[in-house]
Parts: sequence; C-alpha cells; structure tokens
Amino acid sequence: MKNGLIYIHGKNGNAKEAEYYKKFFPKYDIMGLDYQARTPWEAREEFPRLFDSYGAEHENIIILANSIGAFFTMVALNDKRIKKAYFISPIVNMERLILDMMKWAGISERELTEKGVIDTDFGERLSWEYLSWVRKNPIVWGVPTDILYGSKDNLQSLDIIQEFANQVTADVSVTVMENGEHWFHTDEQMKFLSDWIYNKKDF
Repeated sequence: MKNGLIYIHGKNGNAKEAEYYKKFFPKYDIMGLDYQARTPWEAREEFPRLFDSYGAEHENIIILANSIGAFFTMVALNDKRIKKAYFISPIVNMERLILDMMKWAGISERELTEKGVIDTDFGERLSWEYLSWVRKNPIVWGVPTDILYGSKDNLQSLDIIQEFANQVTADVSVTVMENGEHWFHTDEQMKFLSDWIYNKKDF
C-alpha cells in the first residue's frame, strides 16, 4: 500500500493548496481535504468520512494542517491512524481565541448569551453555541506533531502554543519564526516554512 498525506487548509483556503507540498513528499500521495465544515461539530461529522475513504488505500498517513484546519483535525481525527502531523499556525485553544475576539469587539458573555450570534466589525461572527460546544469538548490529541509558529501571530500567543505542547499525550515540537505572522505568505516566510519541513521530515 502507498503512503499518503492529507492537507487540511485554514479559513478562506482551499484544497488546491496541497499542490505546494508535493515537492517535499515525493513518495507520498498528497490530497487536499475538500471539506465544507464551518464548525467543529460539522468537522466531526465530515472529516472522519473523508479520511476513511482516503485512508483505506494508504498504509502510513501524515496530516499537514493550517490554522483552524488544525483545530478541526484535532477535534475530528484524534482516534484515526495518523503517523505524524505538521501544524502551521494552529488554533490550539479555541475558547481563548473566542474570548479574545469578544474582548476586541467589546462583547460580554451575557450579551452573547442573550443574542446568540453577533457579527463583529472585523468580520468574525461570534456564536454562543460555538463557544459552549468548545467548552464542552476539550481537545484530546495523541499524534506526534511538529508546530510552526510565527512570533507575530495575532490569534494565539506562544504561551498558549507551549501550554498545548506540554499538555498533549504525544511528542510535540515547536519552531518559532521571528517576525512570522499567522498567515505564512511572504517569500521570506515561505522559505522558512519550506526549510522547516525539510528539517523536520524524518522519513
């Protein structure tokens, strides 16, 4: 059986981004997960089905996930047969991020509870249902994982990333790019990302 890599994009991304990573894994079949989920409970329904349809034909499977794609991965695929994961700017504490966004928008928990859903000026929709679900379903993750983090990430602090790395039940390494952002996109950032994959690849 062949080895496989599943790429899971972040918000506003798409499955075609998987093409970029083919040069790093020439001996792997690479697939971008073309998913529709917008909430963790939808991911928990959709991701296992997509994973199983792909995984049935592959012996060793690696996950490469970006931002909220990493969060959905941990929510939906922790019990799957995954050899290793690479996370780029992962959201590892969604509750903290939602609370931070509420603070940025000047929204209290009471207000969010009463209104249910509030659209912010910075383009995010805050949902009491989403926050409640996250609190009731803490992340459980047991896959060896390498994390790439930018020091100027405005969504998750390095302390949160390190706390996650210390709490999970698998080996986790964290590589920090000074002046890197949440979205790795400049030439300098993409070179750093490429070097990170080459250096972390152990197969």
